[in-house]
Amino acid sequence: MKIYIDGRLYAREDARISVFDHGLLYGDGVFEGVRIYARRVFRLDAHLARLAASAHAIGLALPLDRAQLAEAVRETVRANRQSDGYIRLVVTRGDGPLGLDPTTCARPRVIIIVADVAVYPAALYESGIRIVTAATRQVPVASVDPRIKSLNYLKNVLARLEAHAAGAAEALMLNGDGFVAECTADNVFAVRDGIVRTPPATEGALDGITRAVVRELAAESGLAFREERLARYDLFTANECFLSGTGAELVPVVALDGRPIADGRPGALTRRLTAGLRALAEREGEPVF
Repeated sequence: MKIYIDGRLYAREDARISVFDHGLLYGDGVFEGVRIYARRVFRLDAHLARLAASAHAIGLALPLDRAQLAEAVRETVRANRQSDGYIRLVVTRGDGPLGLDPTTCARPRVIIIVADVAVYPAALYESGIRIVTAATRQVPVASVDPRIKSLNYLKNVLARLEAHAAGAAEALMLNGDGFVAECTADNVFAVRDGIVRTPPATEGALDGITRAVVRELAAESGLAFREERLARYDLFTANECFLSGTGAELVPVVALDGRPIADGRPGALTRRLTAGLRALAEREGEPVF
């Protein structure tokens, strides 16, 4: 494995950063997760645009422009000869003295990791996953906007621990008003009467890249797509439910809090959208090597 750090590639055992990096000390930084399919990097431009927006929102000046970041990603993929997998692109605030002040950090640090990915066992894409509602709530939008893909994922980690304790694959996170925000690493969708519904960013949902692809695929299939406030009621009474994410792709949800959704099996629209995503991934983008 070759890991990119600030313009150089290192073997995994030699890839090290300073203990004074504010990304490590304070979770001060942003990141993106990107997929590779058949030697093609999927939706890299969209991911880099979101990275730039996240960085700008926290006052972090990217040390590379978008073209340079794209080439760094491609270089790392080529160095690893990774045909299919996952790219983690991280930009930290960089090294600085102890203390929160970000202006003391000399230069942001860029890290790129390329690896295999298996968020869920393959069998669960056929049978569907069971999720539970976490007691841990999403951070209020007025505090940290969910459109910022920040390194600070502690709330998500705590919610995922709740899922593990309950024997579930994922945890549903609600916002401070008790409405659906997202899962710990995925956007959530409810399908009812042929309409695909998902919470907007104003409810605490990440503005996901795969979520945007679902919108495109729904339009191509003649399905209505709505961003609207959802309660757990809307998931309990849905005809289908599924999650989307770069790592997870599309995964059907068959039960929430021990109660089956519809007949407790993955739905036809979920399968259709999943097939559409896979077909799109196979044909979109230029091969990296």
